[in-house]
Amino acid sequence: MKWQKLKFYMTTIWAITIKDIKIFFRYPINAIFRIVEPIMWITPVYFLAKSFQIGGENIGFKLFSGTSDYMAFLIIGSIIASFVSAILWGMGFSLKNEMDSGVLESNWLTPVPLLVQMIGRSIFSVIITLINSLIVAFLVWLIFGFEIGNGIVSAVITLFPMLIALYGIGFGIASLVLITNNANNVIDITNYLLNSISGNRFPVEILPRVILAVSLALPLTYGFDSVRGILLETNTLLPLYQEQLILVLFMFVGTAIGYFILNKVEKYCKTIGNIGHY
Repeated sequence: MKWQKLKFYMTTIWAITIKDIKIFFRYPINAIFRIVEPIMWITPVYFLAKSFQIGGENIGFKLFSGTSDYMAFLIIGSIIASFVSAILWGMGFSLKNEMDSGVLESNWLTPVPLLVQMIGRSIFSVIITLINSLIVAFLVWLIFGFEIGNGIVSAVITLFPMLIALYGIGFGIASLVLITNNANNVIDITNYLLNSISGNRFPVEILPRVILAVSLALPLTYGFDSVRGILLETNTLLPLYQEQLILVLFMFVGTAIGYFILNKVEKYCKTIGNIGHY
């Protein structure tokens, strides 16, 4: 019985993924801009960083981070941040789209738990983000050049529990969307603050003390930091094994808390009947 139910859930997730694939390829210009746009944003940053170089090295940056290769530092941070965005937008904004399309209520009447629907809505977003990140990283390497170490496998293993934990955050964001019916502002603000405070573009050590305290309390910070430590041999905030342990704990605790919040909000929305409100 459990196997049949699991098979049913997996079939549902696959169906949602296929639906998202069809929608994505109906707008090929968007697919092109997903590659072009990151390079457009990175280009002025590259020349800005280059203008601060002395003898071909960003000496001041190296004192904080342990590496003078700011482009590699930025690319790694951007790739990790793109996965954060993919999960938040994949879960939260899909709910808003279904609200606007008028199918959210009917979807909730199906024998598929909301949790399964939420996971299905994020799968394609994560896959396309992975493909997009690899293409963009390769093009940036060709255009600007950067170097990373040989610890790619270790970096992926380290990053994996953080990606799982992001689903917990995604559940929480989806809950806010259900309550506020305002996906754009909720996701934009949360996504920007989480990535910025966690140090996706800069070493968090330069933050003011109050904000630094917040940053050090976020497990995402140690995700950015540990992956860079493995690939670039940067100065990590904590010993690498401690940061990896934090990410593993975050995977279990974050996912459990996020699901708990989503479950409570789902019951609340069904009780007050605000699902069909816009």
